[in-house]
This record gives sequence, C-alpha cells and structure tokens, in this order.
Amino acid sequence: MTEDDLAQLAEATWPPAATHRQGPWLIREGKGGGQRVSAASAIGDWQPDDIPLAESAMRALGQSPLFVLRPSETALDQALAARGYAHHDPVVAYAGSTADLAATEPPFLTAFPHWPPLAVGAQIWAEGGIGPARLAVMHRVQGPKTAILGRSGDRAAGIAFTAIHGNIAMLHALEVAPALRRNGCGHNILRAAALWARDHGAEAIALLVTERNTAARALYASLNMQIVGHYHYRKL
Repeated sequence: MTEDDLAQLAEATWPPAATHRQGPWLIREGKGGGQRVSAASAIGDWQPDDIPLAESAMRALGQSPLFVLRPSETALDQALAARGYAHHDPVVAYAGSTADLAATEPPFLTAFPHWPPLAVGAQIWAEGGIGPARLAVMHRVQGPKTAILGRSGDRAAGIAFTAIHGNIAMLHALEVAPALRRNGCGHNILRAAALWARDHGAEAIALLVTERNTAARALYASLNMQIVGHYHYRKL
C-alpha cells in the first residue's frame, strides 16, 4: 500500500467536514472529528514562508495549527520542527486479507454488523471519548459502511466502525468497555468486520493505531496483520 493509497483510504472512510485550498496547503475542517481530519497537508510546492498561510487558515476555523506528515515529507517535517512544532502521535497502519481474517468466524452473536449504530454502541463510544462529533464523521461517509457491535456473555462490550473505499475496508473507532477487555471482544469485532468487508467486495481490511498503543498492536500482530504505513503529526 503506497502513501497515497493509505491517505485516500483514510480520507474516504473517515472524512473531514470540509476541505479548503490555501496556496500549497490542503486545510481540513474537522469540527471535532479527530486529529487527522483537522490537520493540514502539503498538496503543492511550498516554501517555509508559506507555513503562516496554513496557520492562519486553521486558526480561522477555530483549530490549532496541526500538520499530518508522511514518511517521505522530511523537508516539511524539518521546516516545521525549526518553527517550533512538536513531533506528535506517530501512527502505524496495519492491514490484512479479509479472506484470511474471516476464515475463522467469531462465535455466534459475539459480534455483528448493523447500521445505524445501536444506542448501546453509541454509549460505549461516548464512554471512550468518541462522542457526537465523531459519530457525525461516520454518518457522512459515502459508500458501504457499518458498525460492529461486540458482546461478552449477554452484555454489549465493544463497538467499531468500518467503511469501504475501492476494494479495501478500514476499521475505525474500536472501543471496548474497560471492565470487559481481555476477553476476546476486540478479536471478535475484527473478525466480524473482516467477514462483513469480504462479503461487500473488500479484499483487505486496514486500520490505524497510535504507535504507543502496544496492547492494540499486539492484537493486530496476533491476527497476522502487517504494518503497511506510518505517519505522524507536528503541532504548534
């Protein structure tokens, strides 16, 4: 998966509220939907003197200056560092074959797709800090999408959002209630998401996770998902 492929997949399956072109910059209007949908990107030839243009555009939207940077953008990374921007939240992208991940189906009714999200799923998200602004991101996604509700015993235990772009699905906002973690709920949600994605024509499923989230990364590695990309932020 190329840097462009990953960026397009993430943008399509978790889109900003709006985008604005300011000189060589793409300014994303996040409206509380998260960091990536509120970050600026370079989309043209830029000079260090162009950075204040992006900063002004972000501040005009009520957003703090924030840039998302791909591994190839070393010059911009260095220019932002020289301007006082801090390195922030490195992200790792994982992907796996839907056929492989769906080969072992989760036990009956331990995880199932549905749309729109059930109230109990929205409550789990809210308790994990995924509130109305992020739910709004999910609702504005175009194309195939679903929520996956995970259950532990007779209780709702976790929830995730999955959408498809092209022939790849991306899973977002995986949240498991703290008291019900380490009981296989996240594993079952991922398997159910891969099964749904496969049945809707996706050949692979991907997800994004912060580098520091070692517990989640261990889960993805245990499912033989492979690292397919990285990015990080610079914030002022």
